[in-house]
Amino acid sequence: MKRRRPRIVIVGAGFAGYECARTLSRQAKGAAEIVLINPNDYFLYVPLLPEVAAGILEPRRISVSLTATLPGVRLVLGEVHDVDFDARRVDYTDPEDRGGSLSYDRLVLTVGSVNKLLPIPGVAEHAHGFRGMPEALYLRDHITRQIEMAGAADDPAERAARTTFVVVGAGYTGTEVTAQGVRFTDSLVRQNTGLRDGPRPRWLLLDLADRLLPELDERLSGTADRVLRARGVEIRTRTSVKEATADGVLLDDGEFIGTRSLIWCVGVRPDPLVEAVGLPTDKGRLCVDAYLGVPGRPEVFACGDATAVPDLTRPGETTPMTAQHAQRQGKVAAHNVAASCGQGTPRAYEHHDLGFMVDLGGVQAAANPLHVPLSGPLAGAITRGYHLLAMPGNRIRVATDWFLDAVLPRQGVQLGLVRSWSVPLDTETPEVARVPNDTPGRS
Repeated sequence: MKRRRPRIVIVGAGFAGYECARTLSRQAKGAAEIVLINPNDYFLYVPLLPEVAAGILEPRRISVSLTATLPGVRLVLGEVHDVDFDARRVDYTDPEDRGGSLSYDRLVLTVGSVNKLLPIPGVAEHAHGFRGMPEALYLRDHITRQIEMAGAADDPAERAARTTFVVVGAGYTGTEVTAQGVRFTDSLVRQNTGLRDGPRPRWLLLDLADRLLPELDERLSGTADRVLRARGVEIRTRTSVKEATADGVLLDDGEFIGTRSLIWCVGVRPDPLVEAVGLPTDKGRLCVDAYLGVPGRPEVFACGDATAVPDLTRPGETTPMTAQHAQRQGKVAAHNVAASCGQGTPRAYEHHDLGFMVDLGGVQAAANPLHVPLSGPLAGAITRGYHLLAMPGNRIRVATDWFLDAVLPRQGVQLGLVRSWSVPLDTETPEVARVPNDTPGRS
């Protein structure tokens, strides 16, 4: 009788899940059945998402096909909503709202993160986050629409509000969205007859911290600060939003800013599935050991943003929620899953930071590869080179789009693919839990 191959089920295809599946597809070499469950059929290279929102890169450039790049891995389209650990089964809902389930011998949870919400009146109704492709496409259309409507407006107050953009959160995402966004709106205004002789679009970047990029070295933070201020960005530290309305935002210092654009980049929180499965957590993140195993469940592994992974380089702390850690944890998780099936020996996750890079648009960037602080065109070249190397596909297409953006005017047209109500900031609101199958932008 032929012995059944063990089934390894991976939930989620972000940086951790994709890298785990790719490593297992090479390491297992047919010794195990590898199944990847994900709502979409692509891996999203999130670090370049701001360039999609700014019209530099086309959406498919940073969307890498799972079926084309993961040979030997079976893709199941669906969103997991429950895990029965005793029965070793995951339950999911597919894109056509049909229920399904899969049994497993080994389970790897890499469900990632969602927008982090704060109890501020009006934010959930009037702000939009920046976590996935639908939000990037919506933001690109929204920015383009606001500039076009401002060019046709007779009321100076309306024109000012439509050309004012408020970004909350000056971490990686907020800083890069602002850096790319201000260049995008400048380009749109140059092409708009009704706005050419008026003031530049106004961008505000808010954060409660003392400086931009508070998690990075002060020299990198200072570089980003200088670049953004030189482009006219108003940076407000120790400042946040007290209330959001359809007409603008009230800051906690009492100032009201008229705007139609509130972009929420304050951080992320673990996917709601982490709480639903009922396993021990640490500050909302799933507890694992140094080998990325779930205590008491030797057949279950977890890594990535949703997981509190012990940081062996900083005893007592956990690794931060970054793509760099998630990608490397995915490799170690794959190695340890294979080891649990009799191939190799397990190893603990330990990663020494090799530096960070922040793309500031154009030729500007702030980077510290190997902890050497760099800025300007050299940092920009290194940052783009790193992204090309880190991407698992589409490198030539991305490089081509970068070249075309350098020599041709930016295209500013609305595609109309994603509606505002289909990209809510609160992903758990009941009214958007079930979106019709023919809705544009559903993911």
